[in-house]
Amino acid sequence: MSDQNGVSPNGHAAEDGQMSMAAGLNPTQDVFDITVIGAGPTGLFAAFYAGLRGARTQILDALEEPGGALTAIYPEKYIYDVIGYPKVLAKDFVEQCLLQAQRSDPTIHLNEEVLELERLEDGLIRLGTTKGERFSKSVIVCAGVGAFEPTRLDVPGVRELEGHGVHYFAKRVEDFRDKDVVIVGGGDSAVDWAVTLEPVARQVTLIHRSKFRAHEATVRELEASSVDLNYPGCAVSAVHAGPDGHLTAVEFTNAEGTVRRVECQELIVAIGFKADLGPLKSWGFELQRNQIVVDKVTMATVIPGVFAAGDVATYPAKFKLIATGAAEAVTAVNHAVTFYDPKARLDAGHSTTIMEKKDKEAAKAPAATPVGTGVG
Repeated sequence: MSDQNGVSPNGHAAEDGQMSMAAGLNPTQDVFDITVIGAGPTGLFAAFYAGLRGARTQILDALEEPGGALTAIYPEKYIYDVIGYPKVLAKDFVEQCLLQAQRSDPTIHLNEEVLELERLEDGLIRLGTTKGERFSKSVIVCAGVGAFEPTRLDVPGVRELEGHGVHYFAKRVEDFRDKDVVIVGGGDSAVDWAVTLEPVARQVTLIHRSKFRAHEATVRELEASSVDLNYPGCAVSAVHAGPDGHLTAVEFTNAEGTVRRVECQELIVAIGFKADLGPLKSWGFELQRNQIVVDKVTMATVIPGVFAAGDVATYPAKFKLIATGAAEAVTAVNHAVTFYDPKARLDAGHSTTIMEKKDKEAAKAPAATPVGTGVG
């Protein structure tokens, strides 16, 4: 990890200062081998693997906490499709991803948005951020879907009830204990929340316009549960509040036009998000449906030295999964390493061999002076 100034305690700062001066830059500027934009699971794994390759790495993320959407939107939702976990809470998975990334000692800058990306004449990449400038030999963009805003439920009175029973980001399971909960939507988030809250809430009611668009196994679990399922052709038509201004009931219309009223205290709206790449759209990437087009063999973008991995990257037959993002991160890191060091091997071999070598080198090295650590 870094100290509060973003300087990694691995002893390379002086070398990079000399390199910056040689490149005509301010000698106080730090130059990293790899900069990862995004501290979600894919970005954290990219940083870990970059450390395995011996790359001096920094992570930049606009959010205040690592984890991306898993932390910001549904930290207490279960994830079922990551390797090694039959099921795991999103927040617990992020915690393990962060611990894994920290093993490689990256410099982490949170609450820092990257606004500009410029490839300089000498080949270095300048990143203009909300806190200054960062310099790197290569960049891996792991920005997920970019900035995300929930799709709002277009029903009179809903906006007034946000924070008073209406939720777009349902973070804590305990907030719904022994409550009557209505969930609107039929994607992974809606189905996962229904399954997660079923044993906690007093009653869960799910309302959806069409068929479910979630993992088949989770849908089967939902259908076997006590959740009151209302689909297809069902849509919320009205919400009601009590004298205290808190949600008391939801009305919906079914496919036959019949109106039903459901008494409830909480409404979770999970009908999607509007993603926006923000400043990334002006950096010169080839974009396709709000994603960065990459070479599926190398994860390279059209900008030399800049790669992408995870949900932000697209190529033919792409699958948007955390597991896929991890594999893409490995590919991106390996090709980034050979980009800034053409003499390096593309395939570094198995992690066990790499770590044994690192441990032996660490045992031979003189003890370093302790440095304060933390997330910058």
